[in-house]
Order: sequence, then C-alpha cells, then structure tokens
Amino acid sequence: MSERILHFQFERETNERLDKFLVASLPEFSRSRIKGLIAAGHVDVNGRAARKAGQLLEAGTALEVRIPPPARTEIIAEQIPLDVVFENGDLLVVNKPAGMVVHPAVGHSSGTLVNAVLGYDAEIEGIGGEERPGVVHRLDKDTSGLILLAKNERAHRWLQDQFRLRKVEKTYLALVDGKPPTLSGRVETYIGRDPKNRKRMANVSASKGREAISEYKTLESFKRHTLLEFHPFTGRTHQIRLHCAFLKCPIAGDEVYGRKSSTILLSRHFLHAAELRIILPGETAERMFEAALPDDLREALGQLRKEN
Repeated sequence: MSERILHFQFERETNERLDKFLVASLPEFSRSRIKGLIAAGHVDVNGRAARKAGQLLEAGTALEVRIPPPARTEIIAEQIPLDVVFENGDLLVVNKPAGMVVHPAVGHSSGTLVNAVLGYDAEIEGIGGEERPGVVHRLDKDTSGLILLAKNERAHRWLQDQFRLRKVEKTYLALVDGKPPTLSGRVETYIGRDPKNRKRMANVSASKGREAISEYKTLESFKRHTLLEFHPFTGRTHQIRLHCAFLKCPIAGDEVYGRKSSTILLSRHFLHAAELRIILPGETAERMFEAALPDDLREALGQLRKEN
C-alpha cells in the first residue's frame, strides 16, 4: 500500500487552526491521528512543514497532507477459518465461535479473532496508522456470536460513534440458573473492577464504576432454568453476566459469576450474541444481522425441552 497525498486550499475569510480545518476535511481521521500526522511532519503549509497543530491558516493557504501506508504490526496473520456474516469495503460482521479471544493479550498471543482477520484480509487498512483490523466492541472468550470489525479509520470512527450514541441494538440469548424476579425488566447498576479480585468485574457503587443498563424478557421457562433475551444499552465488560448475577439467576455454566458446578452439560457459559441492528457507514437505513445458536447451546436447550 503506497502513501496517499492530499491537497487542500484554505479560502475562508476568518483564520482557523490547522488541526481544526483538517479534522473537518478528513472526517475519517480522529483529532489525535491528525495531530500525529502534523507532529511527524506529514503536513505542509505553503510548501513548508507545519509548525504546530494550532498554527493559524489564512485565506489562500495551500496544504499538502501525506498519509503514510499502515505500519507493520507485530500481530501475526493466521489462516484461521472465519464465519463471515457480512462484508463490504468498510467492515466485517463475523460470527465468533466460543473459545476464541478477540485480540492478542497476555497469555493469548495467537489464535485470536484479530489474527484470523489479518489472515483473511492481508490488505486491511487498519486503524491509527497500524496494519490491524479495528476492534469496535468485544465479546468474552466463551461468548459466541456477532462482532463488528472496521476495515479503515473512517468506518472505525463511524462505528464508534454509533455505539457511543447508543444507536446499535444488540440482542443476546442467555440461559440462566433459576429465574429472574419478574418475567421482564430493566437492570441498572454500576460496573467496575472487583476490589477483592482485580481479574474480575463487579457491580459496585456509582463512585467506583460506570453506568450499566440492560433490559431482558423471558423467552422460555424450564424446571431449573430460564431462557432470557437481553438488550444491553451500554457495553461494560461482562455486563450481561453481572446483571444476571445481580438478578440472582446467574448464567448457566458461568463459573466466574455463577455456580462453581455447572447445572447443565456445557463446556462454557450459555451466552450468545444473536442479533445486531446498526446503520452502516454511508447508509441511512438500518441493517439487521443474525447468528443462529451454535450446536452446543442448541443441544443443551433440546435436552432441557425433553426434560420439561
């Protein structure tokens, strides 16, 4: 991928900061990315390198912006099969299997969704100047289902805004132990690090956590379990798992926030990102994507239905 060279002419009567003008002219880039380009000497003002991000532009000023190709990343592309639900020039919608970590971290340097996406598309533009797919939101390792990945900076900013403004509607299916106090309801807590175990999250006080909101409804009841549909309005780490625990009906198979011994024959917790509704970059109509229950969860439900 070669360097992109862009030219602009500033013709406004009122002087304006260089970074402000470029942020408006290059909406695919964040303000921090623009400032990084200026600091690295990739922006010329009237043929000379820009002095600083706050440099004032006058009418008739000529600008040249050079966008370097994405820098190589240490993340290794791997040929791992992907269940791609949808793809265009801006993003991927992937049905992530249970057991796959979203991105490399300590203890998971390979075999992640990011490794797989780089193997799937070697020419992906990347985010922030690096050659890597843009993770917009995450799913836990053992949660299956739909996840979005941006393929360029413009799409990444658009998708981030959709999530930040709560315009993305996500639907999860969760099988819980027992039953919630009401057939449907709304849960509002604050989620932060567990003060007793920093590797876990917890429902905490408002001063120690961030607001977490979910709504749920009962889809099916069994002797010792309930199948719930969850709609999270915020995206806190382990939100649905913690909200189920808060309702005194932890997710079946969740050994972290639920019962230590599973009440159902499963090798992971029963949580699946089943549906996602969103307006994609450059579009005006909402799109809806679906991912059917994977075999292990479908078989577990089938067994419960036989016993009911």
